[in-house]
Amino acid sequence: MGITVLLGTFLVFVVIGIPLCYSLGASAAAYFIIAKPAFMGIFAQRIWSGSCSYVLIALPLFILAGELMNNGGITRRILDFSLYLVRPIRGGLGEVNVIASMIFGGITGSSVADTSAIGSVLVPEMERAGYHKGFSAGVTVASSTMGMIIPPSIPMLLYAMVSGASVGSLFLAGLIPGILIGVSQMTLVWMISKKRGYHPEPTPFDRSDFVKTAKDGVLALLMPVIIVLSVSFGIATASESAGVAVLYAALLGFFVYRELDMGQLREILKKTVLSSSAVMFVVGFSTIYVWILSVEQVPATVGNFLLNLDVDRIWILLLLDLIILLVGTFVDVAPAILLLCPILLPVMRGIGVGELQFGAIMITGLAIGLVTPPVGMCLNACNKICRMSITSIFMNALPFILCNLLVLLLVTFVPAVSTWLPALAR
Repeated sequence: MGITVLLGTFLVFVVIGIPLCYSLGASAAAYFIIAKPAFMGIFAQRIWSGSCSYVLIALPLFILAGELMNNGGITRRILDFSLYLVRPIRGGLGEVNVIASMIFGGITGSSVADTSAIGSVLVPEMERAGYHKGFSAGVTVASSTMGMIIPPSIPMLLYAMVSGASVGSLFLAGLIPGILIGVSQMTLVWMISKKRGYHPEPTPFDRSDFVKTAKDGVLALLMPVIIVLSVSFGIATASESAGVAVLYAALLGFFVYRELDMGQLREILKKTVLSSSAVMFVVGFSTIYVWILSVEQVPATVGNFLLNLDVDRIWILLLLDLIILLVGTFVDVAPAILLLCPILLPVMRGIGVGELQFGAIMITGLAIGLVTPPVGMCLNACNKICRMSITSIFMNALPFILCNLLVLLLVTFVPAVSTWLPALAR
């Protein structure tokens, strides 16, 4: 009866349009009220304990670092540096879009922030240069998926909290898959640009301008290097490195580029609090929901069912990939990680897949959900920039999403793609 109440009320709340995090919390409350009234005191206790994780201190700090970047001129300088690198080749602005996403994602750890910051600058510029608007939007949303794969990554922090895996090792596990997605998308941009005749843009070389742009670009690029190396080699925790990222972004914005002022700081802090609190609501309500599933032994039941299937290991891996993709299509990244990890991780361990490889599989798979309807957070962000329908943006992004799918299969069936770097760093 308990699990029927839990799942039934959750589906009803979702169907009538209640936001997912509140649907999780309300269905968990209904479970205690109807099925386990004597244990109602556990409800608040579990929500609080789920939100009080030391790892989660890094979450608002990374969000704050991203806001400081956008307002302090760091994002624009990353784009300028990327323009100097690849603009002169065929499809150069499309290549810039992908490279900037790789760099920007390696600083903020947020794909939606990537779409908003880079899309608002590059999509209009690509249109002025003769690129099709749909192509520009498609490249923007598809390349932004690297934001949550290339370290540092906010979803990886949540996965580390649930799985107990090392944050530093997880960051390294996502590095090669993220780079592979970037390289494959850049190759596709070049192929499409050649077919459609998007010509190279001749850029006169100015030595003094190049030196200034390169210096600013290097200063911005030092941030992800500091974060990843300090966490991966045990110099600092994820929370400490996130604090360093905030300090570094503030110093650049206030004293080096001088584009930040105290008047902007209040609005930046307000956005950070709102974004962080939204994620924390999801974490808290997801925690109590997952706890109830564990009490009702749903993960064990699902795990035993999958492990007892009389099929080859390859088909189980493909089935788990499909589950991740389907859930990612309808559920946002944070609740998907918190719900799927406790259920699927024991299955993965049972077939010989470690938590680092599974983390890379889950993050790479759920990143695709950010650019697939109906949820598609990156699609919605791009829709506000381009004023195109979500369906049209998705269809233009589809060829680039296939690059993500190929890398997902590679991560699934070639463990070294995600485990080689963490093993090398030990």
